Amino acid sequence: MLRRLGSIQFDPIAVAGRNHDLVLHARVAGYEPAWCDELYERREIVEVTNKALSFVPASEFPWYRESWGRKGPRFHGAALAENAAVAERVLERITAEGPMSSADFERESSPTPNWFGLPENAVRAVLEAYTVAGVLGLARREGNVRYYDLVERLLPAELVAHDVPVRDQLRHKLLSRYRAHGLLGPGGAGGTFARIAPPESTPELPGRTELRKGLLADGALVAVEVEGVRGTRLVLAEELPLLEAPPEPAPTVAFLAPYDSLLWDSALLASLFGFEFVWEGYFPPAKRRWGYYVLPILFGDRLVGRIEPRIGRDERAVQVLGVWWEDGFDAERVPGFGEAMREALSAYLRFAGADRLEWAPHLGTEEKLFAALP
Repeated sequence: MLRRLGSIQFDPIAVAGRNHDLVLHARVAGYEPAWCDELYERREIVEVTNKALSFVPASEFPWYRESWGRKGPRFHGAALAENAAVAERVLERITAEGPMSSADFERESSPTPNWFGLPENAVRAVLEAYTVAGVLGLARREGNVRYYDLVERLLPAELVAHDVPVRDQLRHKLLSRYRAHGLLGPGGAGGTFARIAPPESTPELPGRTELRKGLLADGALVAVEVEGVRGTRLVLAEELPLLEAPPEPAPTVAFLAPYDSLLWDSALLASLFGFEFVWEGYFPPAKRRWGYYVLPILFGDRLVGRIEPRIGRDERAVQVLGVWWEDGFDAERVPGFGEAMREALSAYLRFAGADRLEWAPHLGTEEKLFAALP
């Protein structure tokens, strides 16, 4: 599935399961979070920047060797130049001592600004810049603490030595976004194409427009029109058979992660599925219509509602804080939905390592409808 999607976004928030685990749980029957952890420990997947921090198959590392990072290569290049002495010490210690985190060094102020415009910890800025430059990689995580090591100690020598031209790296990344979503427009949606390259070419880099035209000219992407959807959409040539002979959707329920690639284009969700998607995690509680960490509910090929689960690891319980159905959808009357929803809730309990559901008091109807888990 990682090869098929190209990359899966990592996010440390785990109240309902980590984002990459939820993406895989929605697609792989019986998925367990330990499987992805094991792939990570075996270096079969690695963390890179692709739209955001993401897991990709390790075999694709050469195409992500030099990444855009959070703020672009110039920013991270400046971070190394502005903190040259710190950068030298950090690299020397990691080379001599092995994987280290920013906490293993004394904090040092830096002229490099953080997200809030305040001085960044020089060690943190240097570690991130070395990672963007492909010098360091993430060796492991302990909670949300990242440990960095030399790339050549993390991956096979042939992968590290595989030199891919920058243009080919950028082309691969752009194609990976189309691959992950399946039906993006030329301009993407929101931050879909962020952190690849500027929209138009510069003396240093080819722009996204030029790269996209190349993918179309080479036949890697094909332009299509979708009835009821404004504008042209771009599809991978190898996936055209799915449009020509679409498979019958399975009558199952899946809970979608907030950063699932299917949800990237909210305008497409509205026009194609009639579904409004807004992730409200960053909203003040008073402005949320649904909840903090809400998962859209997919039934067959319909987005029918939203659910807000919480994994209570100490109590081995999943709390269901809220359920919201789309207008016109009657969970009690749609054939097959009740059974599919119960199967999905049962699978989610196994995924969460829990043995029971606890429903919020106002969800008495849903508790009664779905209480008889398989």
